[in-house]
Amino acid sequence: MIPAYNEERTLGEIVRTVRQSGLVDRVVVISDGSTDRTAACAREAGAECLELEQNVGKGGAMKAGIDVADADVFLFLDADLIGLTVEHVRALLLPVLEGQVEMTLGVLRKGRAATDLAQAVAPYLTGQRAVRRSVLQAVSGLETARFGVEVALTRHIREHRIPVREVVLEGVTHRMKEEKFGLLRGFLARLKMYWEIAKYTSQARG
Repeated sequence: MIPAYNEERTLGEIVRTVRQSGLVDRVVVISDGSTDRTAACAREAGAECLELEQNVGKGGAMKAGIDVADADVFLFLDADLIGLTVEHVRALLLPVLEGQVEMTLGVLRKGRAATDLAQAVAPYLTGQRAVRRSVLQAVSGLETARFGVEVALTRHIREHRIPVREVVLEGVTHRMKEEKFGLLRGFLARLKMYWEIAKYTSQARG
């Protein structure tokens, strides 16, 4: 399951890597109101694509994908990853498929300094996860969480003491917002993301 907003440059390679893993029955991309070739790139790489007319945010896109899939285990990946390999995909999925844990968290390492630092400070904000449907169904408000969706998932697993394992994804990084949109627009997009995370966290505590 790959939520994507205007990620035509990196999406195709991620889809192909997931398909090559041999562990995923369906690859579904949720194009979250994209205005570029995201949907076309997804299909060209062999994925199904659910196209949302309007941008609903990451949490809403994930919820839309969950609603159309019937899997017992979901693998979520960001659409802007660079350096993802089949081994990374398997490392995320196998502990959940084999019943060792209910969720894995993919932590980026040795990709580049900026993403390594962000993951070291807040590994629970990772968008790389394998998780059982039963866990997702018990989390309320995913569709309104936007970028706070990772906070919602982490809060739930901590409150309910759900078994989780961190998986190091060595050599993986992602395109920075400043690279996608330019320095000013990228900086503003980053601020918006952090604001949505902070807003959701505040509401959850309240």
